[in-house]
This record gives sequence, structure tokens and C-alpha cells, in this order.
Amino acid sequence: MVKLAADAALLVIDVQRAIDDASWGERNHPGAEAKIAELLRAWRAAGRPVYHIRHDSTEANSTYRPGQAGHEFKAVAMPLEGETVIGKRTNSAFVGTELEARLRGAGQMTVVIAGVITNNSVEATARMAGNLGFETYVVEDAMFTFGRRDWAGRWRTAEEVHAMSLANLHGEYATVVTAAELLG
Repeated sequence: MVKLAADAALLVIDVQRAIDDASWGERNHPGAEAKIAELLRAWRAAGRPVYHIRHDSTEANSTYRPGQAGHEFKAVAMPLEGETVIGKRTNSAFVGTELEARLRGAGQMTVVIAGVITNNSVEATARMAGNLGFETYVVEDAMFTFGRRDWAGRWRTAEEVHAMSLANLHGEYATVVTAAELLG
């Protein structure tokens, strides 16, 4: 079991209805939303801080664009009254937002990251958190990604993309853990 600071902040990234659009393709971790819900229950029960990161895409064809159904949070990750919601327009929750100032202002120097997409917003946010000096944990089974072609054009499964992204993060930027390791 991982021992976290009492005020460790949970960052739930981009868990919006947009991610269920068929255009994204094949994904891994079909149980990720259930793990996110477990983390949210535990954080709320312990009175720990929760930050909901919402992607507010400016791309015309994005499933995350404000004003459409995909922009809404998924029911499993719906913010409760009093929980912080931070909108972002880039892949990192730290770029162009007040996230860093809010965390530092509250003295919350440990962040736990769950959400989507592993190799996009999760990885970008975790890298920046680590670079900014936050003790950063990435919950590998409370996130998912999609299959895609690599630079050479070879198809990589969602599990391969997920595993490589976690390998990029573990050690230098973050500690990769499971929900069970965090929750005991």
C-alpha cells in the first residue's frame, strides 16, 4: 500500500462523454471508470481534495468542444458541489489554467492522476506535475487510451500505447501505481 500525504489531491482528467464516441476506436481498460469511481469515493470519504479537469476543445470537429453533449462529464466522474472544476484547452492541465496556483496555494504538493487519455492529457499533465516539483502518482488502471499507428506506421494496440506511456512516466516524472495499491 502506498502512503500518501493527507492532503494528496486527486486530479480526474477529461472524463467526459466525448471519450465514448466511436471515432476514438479500440480502447484498453474497460473497467477504468469503475476504478475512477472507487478513487473518487475514497477521496471524498477522507475529505481529500478533488480537482476535475475538463477539456474545453477549440477544435471544430472535437468531441470535447463546449456546447455539445460530449463536453459534459460522464456520470461516474460528475463533480459534487464544492469540488473544483478546471477547464483546459491544451493537453496539460497546468498550461493556461490556475491548477498549479491552486495546488500550491493550498499546500497540496502530492497529486494522484486518473482519467484519459493515457498518452495525451494524462501523460502531459503528469510530466508537468513532476517537472514542477509535485510528488506525482499515476493510477494505471484508472485510465485508458486507444490504439494508434506509431511513427513508422505500425499499428499499436491500446494496451501497447498505454504501457509505453506509463514507461515514459515511471521514475522520472511520476510513480505508476494501481488503485488497489492506493486504496489498500
